Amino acid sequence: MQQPVSDFLNTRGSKQFCLTMATFLVLTLLTLWSFSSPVQAEIFTSIGQMTDLIFAERELVQSLKEYIEAEELKLEAVKSWADKLDLLTRASTSDPEGFLAHPVNAYKLMKRLNTEWSELESLVLQDPSDGFISNMSVHRQYFPDEEDEKGAAKALLRLQDTYKLDSESFSKGKLPGVRYNAELTVDDCFDMGKLAYNENDYYHSVLWMQQALRQMDSGEDAKTLKADILDYLSYSVYQMGDLPRAIELTRRLVAIDPSHQRAGTNLRYFERLLSKELRDLGRSQQEPADERPIQLDTYERPKDYLPEREVYEALCRGEGVKMTPKRLSRLFCRYQDGNRNPRLLLKPMKEEDEWDSPHIVRFLEALSDEEIEKIKELAKPNLARATVRDPNTGVLTVAHYRVSKSAWLEGEDDPVIARVNQRIEDVTGLSVNTAELLQVANYGVGGQYEPHYDFSRKDEPDAFKSLGTGNRVATFLNYMSDVEAGGATVFPDFGAAIWPRKGTAVFWYNLFKSGEGDYRTRHAACPVLVGSKWGYRLEYFLNA
Repeated sequence: MQQPVSDFLNTRGSKQFCLTMATFLVLTLLTLWSFSSPVQAEIFTSIGQMTDLIFAERELVQSLKEYIEAEELKLEAVKSWADKLDLLTRASTSDPEGFLAHPVNAYKLMKRLNTEWSELESLVLQDPSDGFISNMSVHRQYFPDEEDEKGAAKALLRLQDTYKLDSESFSKGKLPGVRYNAELTVDDCFDMGKLAYNENDYYHSVLWMQQALRQMDSGEDAKTLKADILDYLSYSVYQMGDLPRAIELTRRLVAIDPSHQRAGTNLRYFERLLSKELRDLGRSQQEPADERPIQLDTYERPKDYLPEREVYEALCRGEGVKMTPKRLSRLFCRYQDGNRNPRLLLKPMKEEDEWDSPHIVRFLEALSDEEIEKIKELAKPNLARATVRDPNTGVLTVAHYRVSKSAWLEGEDDPVIARVNQRIEDVTGLSVNTAELLQVANYGVGGQYEPHYDFSRKDEPDAFKSLGTGNRVATFLNYMSDVEAGGATVFPDFGAAIWPRKGTAVFWYNLFKSGEGDYRTRHAACPVLVGSKWGYRLEYFLNA
């Protein structure tokens, strides 16, 4: 089980050695980043870009190992830490995207680089070393920041909700389709619960504090104190309206730490509240606290802003509408020649119906593996946090409900882009002259795009005014990767779920022939549970 760097550095070894080691790490950082461009914030929103951090961390570990080998003292504690991370980075660098496909690995990468490597800086601050501090300050811009770590943690909570994953399974890395095992420690679970607590999200705070307590009670070592876990857990349980359990947990806390002032105050307050409730109910005795472990369904998950949340998440889990045999009989596959387009006569596109009404089709072999790799190569340096258009102002802005990065490519960028654009035009019959640029997207940890319309509604007539175009008439969406779990495109209104298949594309019209919007086409990109999801899309417009 991997332990944070501070666990080892604070237990054995001389301060002088630590300072010398930290100074050596500066040289590593200088070598590592001297030819790099600054990494933008929100690293967690793109698995593709996070792979760079895998190699960066590998270089840091390797440099640390070389230093340890050359240092006469060879402190056992530091070498132990380096060896553990060495095993981890050997696995991660052999297949970065596959390794980061596991959301726990992605979260822990954010945490390590934001928190644990930074603890070396704290050690130097105890006996300042100007060279290390100044260089660390310069190069910190390349590391994930606190918002990245928080974003990755919130992504795990989102995955837990969407796919109904209990905290224990998540903590032990028991996810479908995973190729690399990854576990959360007591300290990880505590940090997850604390993040939720600080966001007033007591539902998730309860789940993760309970998991931290469960793992600690099973004998797992941790820096976190049991009293701290019980403190957060008892108050979160109270916030969820479970007074008997809150009292029982607070009593456990008082038994561990009788001098805990807040615990004593809370216990008296909880007991007074419970006595009042009993009097109001005309009862003299309380029921025993529920001793069953807290599970996903112990407390009701609070409602949020999305009215179709339950339907949307059920579709993401594959619990969609099953077509009747009669409706299925109306779905066909065919060869699409684009109304006898010369470029498709000798090699027509394979097309199959995904849904009958509204009509959604999937094109097979829409992209070759070579084209996919070229598009990803062109897009990766330009990936930036994906935005949404404000319905009132038409201005592009980031939103918490869209977690991905995107890049825009033009036909002039590379012959591959021009060839792909031409292919899309041939098969759809729609001119790319009335389409946005090709938009490449890569989803990050728990990457998603919650239910939305691609077209503008009557209450937002100027949504595309800045582009000088009319409304979005159709959407062409190409999947550039398979996804091990999650990541479906779902339509909550009529219950369709379309799963990513590398090299295929789906196409539908957003407007009726009258120009009116088809509100049934409200759709979403489900959170990616395991995998790295790449795709590109073209949005077609009516002429302004």
